[in-house]
Amino acid sequence: MIQPFTPEPIRYVDPDGTLTRPLPEQYTPERLRELHAMMLRAREFDRKLITLLRQGRSTFYAQASGMEATQVGLARSLRPAHDWVWPYYRDHVLGMALGVPIFELLSQYLGTNSDTCRGRQMPHHFSSKRFNFVSVSSSIASQVPPAAGSAMAQKYLGTDEITVVTFGDGATSEGDWHAGVNMAAVNKAPCLFVCENNQWAISMHSRDQMASENVAIKAKAYGIPGFYVDGNDIVAVMEVCTHAAEWVRAGNGPALVECLTYRVGSHSNADADAEKFYRTRDEVNEWLGRDPITRIEALLEGLGQPISTQERADIIAAMHREVDEAVLKAEATGEPDWRIMFEDVYSDLPDHLRQQEAFLRAEQTGVKG
Repeated sequence: MIQPFTPEPIRYVDPDGTLTRPLPEQYTPERLRELHAMMLRAREFDRKLITLLRQGRSTFYAQASGMEATQVGLARSLRPAHDWVWPYYRDHVLGMALGVPIFELLSQYLGTNSDTCRGRQMPHHFSSKRFNFVSVSSSIASQVPPAAGSAMAQKYLGTDEITVVTFGDGATSEGDWHAGVNMAAVNKAPCLFVCENNQWAISMHSRDQMASENVAIKAKAYGIPGFYVDGNDIVAVMEVCTHAAEWVRAGNGPALVECLTYRVGSHSNADADAEKFYRTRDEVNEWLGRDPITRIEALLEGLGQPISTQERADIIAAMHREVDEAVLKAEATGEPDWRIMFEDVYSDLPDHLRQQEAFLRAEQTGVKG
């Protein structure tokens, strides 16, 4: 039932909750409730972190509101802490759904001493060694060629791991993207390329940056399958990504999945007035009508298992408490010590860095030499 290069996005559930295909038996009401809770928690995480940003406790954040089905669905199609993930800068929901603790995400976001990146990355650019989640980068498509190399290494080592690399629609206009996809395809590397097409590369719509009818069809140029899926339908995302991931894992080479979704918020806090400058409120409202969270709620209601108002409120309240507690715990660890700037890179510190370290020590302590 799952075929590449479909003219329309593959869909199982319409925005009003109506099934367009038979619901696979594994999607029990209990499992759908779990997926709903995960997406709702992610939406509230966004809201809480925007609040922290406005309080001046961090300096950068890129929302994922509206894209929860794409990221949760992809996470549920992988083997956490086994497969390798090269994310892009809007993938905190993917990290959460794979199991990265909220405390770790917030420690990095706040730049505290509990940050596993030791305060060296810009905010909202986390990584997780435990979950094979490579550090986020702001450079568009820069993660794609290294991901192809990671997949090639997996092939040479004979593991059953795969590499997953995610990116926005804007990345497909970068040379790095084409080089990485081509390299993986030529070498039949176990790499799953996933485009989270939220349709806006900051202020440029996808129709203004590519002449092809969609991103998935670009896979034809590299001799690999391209799957086109409704990224706001979590059932469709899970079914397509699971199919593609297992196809890749079986040694067939790479695959490309395009999840058509929408970011209902701004590109980042540096782009706080999107509707005023480059898109209309009518467009945003149209996509709010395709919201992935209300879609799964409508599906559950159609199955006779509705989410109650109290159940929804309890999930939201629990998430707010969890974030508040993690923030206090992270901030209690203090700021990273300045000395870490000179650690980890060199076993023997070069003279010019020794001089800089001595200068900073004098500045901090008032003691020279």
